[in-house]
Amino acid sequence: MKYVVKSPDNDVRASVKLPASKSISNRVLILDALSYSPYGIRNLSDSDDTRVMAEALTSNNRDFDIGAAGTAMRFLTAFLAKVMGEWTITGTERMKNRPVKLLVDALNSLGARIEYIGKEGYPPLRIFGSALQGGEISLSGGVSSQYISALLMIAPYMERGLVLHLEGKIVSAPYINLTIQLMRRYGVDVIRSGQTIKVLPQEYKPTPFTVESDWSAASYWYQIVALSEQPEIELTGLFKNSLQGDAAVAGLFAPLGVETTYAQQGVLLKKNRDTMQKLTYDFVNEPDLAQTLVVTCALLNIPFCFTGLQSLRIKETDRIEALKTELRKLGYLLTDDHTHMLEWKGERCEPEQSPVIATYEDHRMAMAFAPAALVRPEGIKIADPMVVTKSYPHFWEDLRSVGFRLTINQ
Repeated sequence: MKYVVKSPDNDVRASVKLPASKSISNRVLILDALSYSPYGIRNLSDSDDTRVMAEALTSNNRDFDIGAAGTAMRFLTAFLAKVMGEWTITGTERMKNRPVKLLVDALNSLGARIEYIGKEGYPPLRIFGSALQGGEISLSGGVSSQYISALLMIAPYMERGLVLHLEGKIVSAPYINLTIQLMRRYGVDVIRSGQTIKVLPQEYKPTPFTVESDWSAASYWYQIVALSEQPEIELTGLFKNSLQGDAAVAGLFAPLGVETTYAQQGVLLKKNRDTMQKLTYDFVNEPDLAQTLVVTCALLNIPFCFTGLQSLRIKETDRIEALKTELRKLGYLLTDDHTHMLEWKGERCEPEQSPVIATYEDHRMAMAFAPAALVRPEGIKIADPMVVTKSYPHFWEDLRSVGFRLTINQ
């Protein structure tokens, strides 16, 4: 199935209720379970990733299929390693090709017993849950921050606690900070000194918790404002002093002509004409915003050089290759250095006559390209549009509600 997305007839002027933060929801689910909280979590994300996490934590099963939910794979692997019993965890074919060896090795060195059912270094896994000894380990700061967060969240229940030394440049540092702040909210003392994080043996305290709206989801509305003529969009449930690193999206879109005003209920977005001639940025702390910025800059004809993208190659798809392939269909020639950089110098090619944007089982590909309808009179075709349920289940309904026209094309 494909969606044909066409621009609204008039400028977008609307108030949008964003989904709850998936990053916060998935962490709080683990902390809530570890604290045996009786309170429940208010405004929990309704994304696929959060749903499979919640179902696994409340299930009586011993075998879990978490589909395409990478966060659930990492967090549950660590969580189950400390829960008495024998467990298996698997996912989609893509998930079976997403590396998990660094996390498994770290857990096994701390007293876990985890085995590979198939290919070495990848899911599916067999986990023999037991008390973890803990201790002192070193990890590259360049690995997925979810490995680090997974270890930190179970650290208070290790017999010797955990001393974690992060080596080299840290990728997605705000997500590690988010985990630490949430652990503190649940009553655990986390000691951080430079790139060393220490968690002594202790217990989480049950805590009532309300999840804030998702700044990552907000990025697509920033994109809509940047590509529109005279829009005015209110996004409710966002806070200026957010725990989320992706709140940086407000600053990232300022040089693309989007003005952010913070209010009590959320943020108000308006368009101004102050745009840069070229944008450079290191996305090492906010990799989930990269696709949105790449597509926006290309459609605004603003050359860019983006670095810090190494983690994009091990996401739902190789996002760097996916962006190069799909933007070529629209006439933009991007280059990369095969590691962490993606660049557009303004080079163009002949666009396809009726391009269909492939989404590669990646929710952010669908959402980053949908706003292209605003600058394409014929609209934009998006393949497999329901991949958005991974993080923003009502994305298409929200687009319809503000005037975008969506039709199904088989």
